[in-house]
Order: sequence, then structure tokens, then C-alpha cells
Amino acid sequence: MNTLSPASKPWYREPWPWFLISLPATAVIAGVATIWLAVTSADGLVVGDYYKAGLAINQTLARDDTAHALALTATLQRAGDALALTLAGRLQIFPDQLSLTLAHPTRQGQDQTLVLSHGGGGHYRAALPAMTAGKWHAQLADSAATWRLSGVLHTPFSQPVILTTDAETTVQHKGD
Repeated sequence: MNTLSPASKPWYREPWPWFLISLPATAVIAGVATIWLAVTSADGLVVGDYYKAGLAINQTLARDDTAHALALTATLQRAGDALALTLAGRLQIFPDQLSLTLAHPTRQGQDQTLVLSHGGGGHYRAALPAMTAGKWHAQLADSAATWRLSGVLHTPFSQPVILTTDAETTVQHKGD
């Protein structure tokens, strides 16, 4: 005695059970993917002592004011496997070394600090590091940290980038 009618199919040949199974299965897969992303990527840490960090902003603004008073600008450009920088402004003596910090906006582990050596006049050079493609924040300072210039560069690094003190002009590219 067969109780199944000839027109009925087994459950696994029907579309509705598979549709209903796919909904929670999709949620499980998305949850596993979220856990994997959380475990494999490092989070940028929030400053623990935010009050002291806030007070340090005034010192940073003073460095910007000093660079503005000296009318400093810098042009970064690629020169083969090196990074060439030209510093212009009302400096009496050019520093022997400059510090260039390249900060990735989302990946703190990729941040790099380069030491640029003086090559005469306002010209400086350093080896060009390997950088992932994308947007990078550049900050240039003298070794005594008395002034600071900043800007944004995009890799692959093909066009010269101008570093200034003005927030509105930090994204300018030479020739744009």
C-alpha cells in the first residue's frame, strides 16, 4: 500500500523547503564572514587619554601657524625609485633632514615615516617605499618639529603633490 499519490514528489524535490532553508543558511554564512573579517583585520585604536590628545591640538596648530608665517610649501614628486621634495619659503637655513609621515586613512599598520636628506638648496630625497594603491595623508615636518606641512597624495604616485598649511589646498596637484 503506497500512500503517496503518483503526482506528489519527495520533499527535497520541492522548491519551497530549499527556499526556507536558504534564509537561515545565508545568515549563518554572513555571520561567519563577519567574524572572519573581525578576527583578521586590526581595529584602529581610540586614544585612551583623549583630554591630553585634545590639548596637543593647540601645539599642532602652532606648528601650522609657524609654517604659514614662513610661507612654506613643498612639492613631492616621484624621481625613479626615489621620492624628491622641493621646499620653498622664507627659511634662513634649510634643515639637514625632514621627516615625512605617510599615513593610510584606514590601516594604521601601513603608516610609514621617511627621513628626507638635504641635497642642497631646498631639495630633499628619500627612497620611495612600497605603498598600496589608494589615498594617503602626508605630513612634513622639520627635525625640531617647529613647523608642519600636510597634504593628500594618491598612489600609484604619478603626479607631483603640493603640501601646504591651508586645509583647502592640501588636495591640489600640480598641473590640475
